[in-house]
Amino acid sequence: MLVLGIETSCDETGIALYDSEKGLIGHTLHSQIKLHAEYGGVVPELASRDHIRHIIPLIDKLLKDQSLTVHSIDSVAYTAGPGLSGALLVGSCVAEAIACSLNIPSVPIHHLEGHLLAPMLEEESPSFPFLALLVSGGHSQLIHVTAIGDYKIIGDTLDDAAGEAFDKTAQLLGLGYPGGAALSALAEKGEAFFNLPRPLLNSHGYDFSFSGLKTAVLTLIKKQEFLTETIKENIAFEFQEAITDVLVKKSLLALENLNLDQLVVSGGVGANKQLRQKLIQQSKDKNFKVFFPALEFCTDNGAMIALAGALRHHLSAKNDYKFTVNPRWRLSELKPTA
Repeated sequence: MLVLGIETSCDETGIALYDSEKGLIGHTLHSQIKLHAEYGGVVPELASRDHIRHIIPLIDKLLKDQSLTVHSIDSVAYTAGPGLSGALLVGSCVAEAIACSLNIPSVPIHHLEGHLLAPMLEEESPSFPFLALLVSGGHSQLIHVTAIGDYKIIGDTLDDAAGEAFDKTAQLLGLGYPGGAALSALAEKGEAFFNLPRPLLNSHGYDFSFSGLKTAVLTLIKKQEFLTETIKENIAFEFQEAITDVLVKKSLLALENLNLDQLVVSGGVGANKQLRQKLIQQSKDKNFKVFFPALEFCTDNGAMIALAGALRHHLSAKNDYKFTVNPRWRLSELKPTA
C-alpha cells in the first residue's frame, strides 16, 4: 500500500510517499522560515497562502522524482490537527480532493502522533510499550505509549514549552527567529559561568514549566552592564543546560516509575545535540534504550504523517471525503488501533 502524506499544520509544507512494505520511498519539504523571519514569528495568513502556493507543485515533483503518477497512490494521510486553522485547511482540502478523485481512502492524522511515531522511520525502532518525550515549540509532554493510538499523557506543559522557551530566549539574545538552533550553536561556545533555575526539577510529578526560566534569562540580561558575545555564549550555555537537565530528569523518573526500558524522543527540540548526548549517556548508565528520529524528521515533515497513515489505515481510513480540522485536538482523544 502506497500512502501519500501531507503535513501543513504550521509553517512547513511536507510531502512524502510511504510504502507499507518498502518503507519511506521519498519526501520533500518547503520551509517558510524566511517568509516569517522578518515578523519575528509565524503569521497565520501568510502561512496559509504559502501552503496553497507550494503544495501541488511539491506533490507533482515528488511523484515525478519517484517515476510514479497520482494513480499509484492507494491512500492519502494528512494532518487534521492540531495547528493553525488556515494551514490545516489547505492540506485537508487537497488531501480529501485527491482521495475523492481517485476513489481511495483518506486518513486524518494527529500532528503529535506523527512526531511520536517518527523514530519508527529508522532501521532500529522501538517496540510497544515505551515512554515518549515529545518536545517542540508548542508541546513538552511525557507520554506512556502502549499501542498505536493508545496514549496516556503523564506530563504536560504548564506554560511555555521547551521549544517556545528556546525561541523566546534566542530573541532576548538578539538571535532572531526562529532562534532555537542558533541558541544551541551559541551555547556550544559558552561555559558554566551563570546559574539559572531548573523549574520543577525536584517535583514528584512529570509536568514542565519553562516560563520562569525565560524570565530569569531576561532578568540576567538586564543585570549585565554590557551584553558581550562571551556573556551571550555563557547565558546560552546555562539556559540549554537548565532545559536539558529538566527534560532528562523527568524522563528518567517516568521510566523508573513506569518500569519501562525504552524512551522515544521526538519533536523539534529532539534535535538538540546536548539533550541527545545526555540521554545517550544516561541510557548507557541506567541500561535503557533511547530512540531518536533522524534530524530531518524532528521538525514538521510529511514522512511522519505518511507513516502514521500507514500504521493506522485500517482504523482511520474513510471514504466519505467529508472533513473538519481540529486546531486544538488533544492526543489523548485518539483511539487505539486494536
